[in-house]
Amino acid sequence: MRPRLRPGRLTEIPDSKVGQLLSVLDRSGLPQRLEELLDGRPGPPGVRPRTVLAGLMLAVYYTGRATVAEAWRILHFRLRPTARVWLGIPQAPPGSARECVAASRRLYRGLDRITTVLDPARCDRRRRLPQADADAHAAAWDTPAGRQAAGRLQKLANDLVLTPVRIAQQRGHLRGWRGDIGVDATAIPVLAKPDSEFSGTASVEITAGLHFSGGSDEGVFGYSATFLVAAHTRPAHVTGTTPAKTTAYPQLCLGLVLDTPTVRTGPNAITLLRQLDELQLPKGTCAADRAYTGCSPQHFQVPARRLGYRLALDYKVKERGLQGTWQGALLVDGSLACPRMPTALVEATHGADDKAVRIRSDELKEAIAQRRPYFLKLKESADARGTVRLQCPAAGPSPSVNCPRRNRLRPNQPRSSGPPPTVVNLADTRSRAAHPAARPTVQLPDNEWLDLPPQEDLPAVCGASAISVPADARGDLKTAKYRQDTHYLSPTWDHTYKPIRSHNEGINGRLKSGDMDIGNPKHRPAPGQVTQTLLIAIMTTIGNLDILETWLYQHTGATLDNDTGLSREPHGTPGPDHPAAQPPGNTGRPPPRVT
Repeated sequence: MRPRLRPGRLTEIPDSKVGQLLSVLDRSGLPQRLEELLDGRPGPPGVRPRTVLAGLMLAVYYTGRATVAEAWRILHFRLRPTARVWLGIPQAPPGSARECVAASRRLYRGLDRITTVLDPARCDRRRRLPQADADAHAAAWDTPAGRQAAGRLQKLANDLVLTPVRIAQQRGHLRGWRGDIGVDATAIPVLAKPDSEFSGTASVEITAGLHFSGGSDEGVFGYSATFLVAAHTRPAHVTGTTPAKTTAYPQLCLGLVLDTPTVRTGPNAITLLRQLDELQLPKGTCAADRAYTGCSPQHFQVPARRLGYRLALDYKVKERGLQGTWQGALLVDGSLACPRMPTALVEATHGADDKAVRIRSDELKEAIAQRRPYFLKLKESADARGTVRLQCPAAGPSPSVNCPRRNRLRPNQPRSSGPPPTVVNLADTRSRAAHPAARPTVQLPDNEWLDLPPQEDLPAVCGASAISVPADARGDLKTAKYRQDTHYLSPTWDHTYKPIRSHNEGINGRLKSGDMDIGNPKHRPAPGQVTQTLLIAIMTTIGNLDILETWLYQHTGATLDNDTGLSREPHGTPGPDHPAAQPPGNTGRPPPRVT
C-alpha cells in the first residue's frame, strides 16, 4: 500500500461529487463528533477527521476500495482547486517522493487518531500477540467501559449509514414502503489468519471469529455484519382478482452493526431497530432466519414485539410441530390453536426436514390448509407493550369451527352452530363457507359428552371471551420464543417470509458484488474491529447512495438538489475565483449551489 501514482488514471473529480459526499458526511454528524472526542488529546492535530473520512468515501465511490492509499491519490492528485479548499488540501500536489511519503503518512496518522480514540482496547496490530495478551485485550471489549465504547462506535457508524435513509425520507421517496424489514447477518472476512495453536500466538484481529452461514460446516474467519433492509411482502393471490401492485421505493440498508460472530446476535438487531425507531418510519413485519429464532426471547423476540413489529420466523427440524401451550391453547408452529385440534394436524410437521418443508408434498399442503380453522383469531392487535388479544375459533360473529364445549360453557351467547339457513346458494362461495355444515366440528373426549367437567378444570381459552398474550408471555419461554404473527407454511407465510428474505439476500449481493465488494478483505485491509467498522460503514453508505441514485434515475428521471448531498451538479461548478469557491466558514460545509 505504498504511495505510488497511476498517471493514466489521474482524472479530475468534479466538485459537485465532492460536495455531494461532504454533505452526506456532515449530515451524519460523524466528523463533528470525532472532533469533540479528539479535542484536548496530546500530539499534533494532523489531518482532520472530516478530510480522512471524505477521502475514504471518494475512494470507495471511484475505486471500490476503502484504503488510505486510494484516498491519498484522490485527495492530492484528482481534486480541483475548489474541492481542495473545502478539505484543506494544498493546492499543489506533492512534487517529490519524499513529499508523497510525508503526505501519505499524515493521512495514515489521521486515521490512526480516529481509531485510537474509538478503540476500547488499543493494542499493537502490526504483529501477532501472545495468546494471553490478546485474550486480555479482547476481554476489555466485554467490560462495562468496553461495551459503552463499542456502543458509541456502532452508533457513529450507523448514523453515517442512515444519512441517505433520512434524506430519502425527507424527500418522500419512502412513501411506498409499508415498514417491512428483513434482518440478517452476513460474513465479513478479514486478511488476518486465525489464532495459531502451534505458535501460541493470537490473530491480529483479536475480536474476530468464525462465521458459519446457513447449511455450511466451514466457517469464515472475520466478523459478522448485521444488516436491516427495507423490504415488502407479496400480496396473496385470490382467485379471480389481481394482486395489488407494491408502490416503488428504494430498498435501502436501514442499519449496520459489525461484531464478533455468534455473539450478541439478537441484541445487535434490536440496537438497529431502536435507532431506526427514532426516524418514526412505519412498522410492519420483521422477518428473520433461524439464527434469530434460536436467540433468547428477551434478546430479540420480546423487544421486537414491544417496538411494534410483527414477526415472521422459521424453525429447525426439532422445533416444528407442537411447541408448547398458553392458557390451554396449543402452540403449533408458532400459532396458538384450539386445545382439541386433531393430533394428526398438530404433528403434521413434526420431524419434517428442511427439504420436505421447502418442497411440500400434497399431503403436507392439505394438512397445513386444514389447520387454519383451528387457530385462534385475532381480536385486538398489539398494544404499546406488544400484548395481543386472541379468541376461540368458535367465538365471534364469524366462527371457523363448531364447538359443543363452547356452546355449553357460554349458553347466553348465540350458538356458533345456529340454525342452518333454509336456502343456500351453492354457486356462492361465501354462502357455502358460512354454512355450519362447511365448518369442521371439534371432537370432544368421550367422557365429556356424558359428564361435563366444571369450567375451572377446562382450558382457560375455552371459557373466556378472549385471552391476552403479552410480548414476553409472562415468562413462558417457548411461547415468547416461537410465537409469530403468520401461520407457518401457509400461503400468507410464504408471501410474507420469502420475499423479505429474498430482499436480505439482494442487499448482501449488491454490497458484495461489482467494484465495491465488502466481502473482499483486500478492499479494506486495515486491521482492527474499530477500523473495519468504519470502513464497512463507509462502503455501506456509498452503497445506499448508489441504490438511491439508481432508483431515482429509473423511476423519476430526476436528480436531487446539491444541498441534499445526493446529486451531481448539472450546470457545472463555480471556478476558484467565484465567491462561492472561497474557503467556507466555521461549518466546514461546501458552498451552496450557484446557478
